[in-house]
Amino acid sequence: MTGAGAGARDDGIVWSEEVARLEQQAAEALAGAKSSAALAEAQTTVLGKRSALTLAHRDLAKLDPPARRAAGKAIHDAQTRLETLAFERAEALAAVERAAMLERDRLDLTEVTRDEVRSTITRGRLHLVNQTRRELEDVFIGMGFTVAEGPEAETDWYNFEALNIPPAHPARSMWDTFYLELGQPETVVLRTHTSPVQIHLMEDEPLPIHAVIPGRCYRRETADARHLPVFHQMEGLVVDRGITFADLAGTIETFTTAYFGPDIHSRLRPGYFPFTEPSAEVEVTCTICRGAGCRTCSWTGWVELAGCGMVDPAVFQAVGVDPEEWTGFAFGFGIDRCAQMRHVIADMRVLTENDVRFSRMF
Repeated sequence: MTGAGAGARDDGIVWSEEVARLEQQAAEALAGAKSSAALAEAQTTVLGKRSALTLAHRDLAKLDPPARRAAGKAIHDAQTRLETLAFERAEALAAVERAAMLERDRLDLTEVTRDEVRSTITRGRLHLVNQTRRELEDVFIGMGFTVAEGPEAETDWYNFEALNIPPAHPARSMWDTFYLELGQPETVVLRTHTSPVQIHLMEDEPLPIHAVIPGRCYRRETADARHLPVFHQMEGLVVDRGITFADLAGTIETFTTAYFGPDIHSRLRPGYFPFTEPSAEVEVTCTICRGAGCRTCSWTGWVELAGCGMVDPAVFQAVGVDPEEWTGFAFGFGIDRCAQMRHVIADMRVLTENDVRFSRMF
């Protein structure tokens, strides 16, 4: 258009023919684009700031008003039609490219045999902690226990007070607690042990009770080779008539040999827990040296595994159980610690690192 003479510009017929010619060339360029990238480049050429139609629009100022209006309308209509054509072409190309991508990514299962699929696809497996939890549950179910669970967010009463740990009790310093912003300050916690489920069981279930309680616990501890801030614990509770400390010792020994092997045994040393009296620390034969003595067990042949004891009468009284009629014992140990000892894992932190190479070992 910029190359046309003044006479041609004043001639409406010539102007219209020139716009039609430019539109035809632009439409052919858009229709000939074979990809979305090529179409974007063509749009810039025929509709951009330096396109022939845009330059022609700038020449409208040289025309008389009547011719200017007619020419401007012709250019505007041509640009509108070209933009519509570009949009439709873009949708068509996108559909073709998507279909081609889906075809490339299609997995034709008829091309491989079942044996080939099995050889190339690796099945997932349970995490070592979950494997250990199931194994422990199986051991205790075989001993006549049932499996119970409870909430991970507990009130202060269930986590502490009902377990004979009132506010300001010195024993609370044994647990570094995560408090939740629910209700009054410091009234709702992430449970520091699975012992609160003992209270729920004695409140809700008829006596006698023979149960183990596996679950996740939380304490504000720095992760190291033997401790994690989020760990797994298994609690045990027996409440019945005539239960004695001898029943507790026998249960611990039966579990130890059933889970770790016949050459691993347990022993009880005096300990302290506010919800049991008397209380004891459970030690088992070191699984690394098998009792001969090594650096892991400080050359004693024994490794601490759990805590246990007879249920304190104050705990029974908190849930309305008559301690003169009923007695019982409780014990608790770390599932992560059992996995560490049984499989001779030097650093417990590998349990949380999600390293597939480690997971595939078990």
